[in-house]
Amino acid sequence: MSTARTRVLIVEDDAALREALTDTLAVAGYAVLAAENGADALGICTRASVDVVVSDVAMQPMDGQALLAEVRRRHPHLPVILMTAYGTIAQAVTAMQCGAANYLVKPFEAQALIDLVARYAPAAGATDAGLIAEDARTRGIAALARRVAGSDVTVLLTGESGTGKEVFARYIHRHSPRASRPFIAINCAAIPDQMLEAVLFGHEKGAFTGAQNSHAGKFEQAQGGTLLLDEISEMPQALQAKLLRVLQEREVERLGSTRMIALDVRVLATTNRDLRAQVVAGRFREDLFYRLNVMPIALPALRERTGDILALARRSLARLAPGHGSPLSLDPAAERALLAYRWPGNARELDNVVQRAAILATGTTIQVADLHFEVTMDNELAAPALHSDLRDREHELIVDALRVAGGNRQLAAERLGISPRTLRYKLAQLRAAGIEVPQGRQSSWLTRPLEEPA
Repeated sequence: MSTARTRVLIVEDDAALREALTDTLAVAGYAVLAAENGADALGICTRASVDVVVSDVAMQPMDGQALLAEVRRRHPHLPVILMTAYGTIAQAVTAMQCGAANYLVKPFEAQALIDLVARYAPAAGATDAGLIAEDARTRGIAALARRVAGSDVTVLLTGESGTGKEVFARYIHRHSPRASRPFIAINCAAIPDQMLEAVLFGHEKGAFTGAQNSHAGKFEQAQGGTLLLDEISEMPQALQAKLLRVLQEREVERLGSTRMIALDVRVLATTNRDLRAQVVAGRFREDLFYRLNVMPIALPALRERTGDILALARRSLARLAPGHGSPLSLDPAAERALLAYRWPGNARELDNVVQRAAILATGTTIQVADLHFEVTMDNELAAPALHSDLRDREHELIVDALRVAGGNRQLAAERLGISPRTLRYKLAQLRAAGIEVPQGRQSSWLTRPLEEPA
């Protein structure tokens, strides 16, 4: 995803909060516009290209709900994320049913805002550049997805969290005959059970407490296009039965209504769980599983498609370059460290590591010392240069660094981003394991007694 050209409009009447939100997204690499009310926001949307709107609800003279209605009327494909300080279920239902892409309940963490904007930024899948497919396995899956896109068959995308299931879902939609129609995504794990039914199927006025108006559900909003049911395994079983009927009959009934609405919607679903195992355990309906699993596409973990790692990292750096002030690149040793790590959090974790490294970098080149991984192989390591759960790969990094430094261990330690004392400790481990260590000019610190690393 390249956020360098992704423009986010912040609409907030509190000047201090507006500035904080703007700074948060700017640091994350987005081009940010700001407005203090709904009326100003509409003017900006008319004059400038906007990709995502993040708006407060309580504003004057035009509040967030009114702004949402106007945006939906004038720019129907522009995603709007609403912020509310109240967070009641009724308000959330109203926002989602009015067409809000999602909502945030104040106060929220900065990362929650960044993650949500990234989810709806068109760069996440608006062009083929949004899909990184350098690895042969990824290219094969992309080719399969493109062939599947031409039909209306239901696709179940499986894989660990962060493998890019939604990116592939958008890729399928983009290459389908429905590409010009809406792509609507709903995260079944992120919406409370009592709210999910109303969000999916819609409701009539008075269907439940707080339902002051009738609203179309996500199925209706996706008419003619594609509906993505993200993390379908988290849907409560009582709702699974209703979903099955909608998929079978291709019609939906709003809550509080007796009128059936015919549907023309292509359904995609994702899960990071083994749905067959969930069926065996009695947590997922077998009939719904087979209805969804018509065309399964399994996405491999990032550690199984290492050809994508550096391409994904470079894309993240390109996105961060505007906030950094200059183009960013990876030092060869940093590239080797990225390739050695097993990425339990997959592409999402990789993006986080690269963002942190860009903040810590003192120049335009990311060094090994700038990389801070979330899972370490050995608690004794003094720096993330050697963070990996593959000890042999750790040894390889050390030996490579020594060779590049011509055997100068002071330089090797600097390249690895660790202290000389830690390198000396690790070299002792290498020798004990019978691994040959390149020899060369030594610095005075090598003559000191062997100590445990700091």
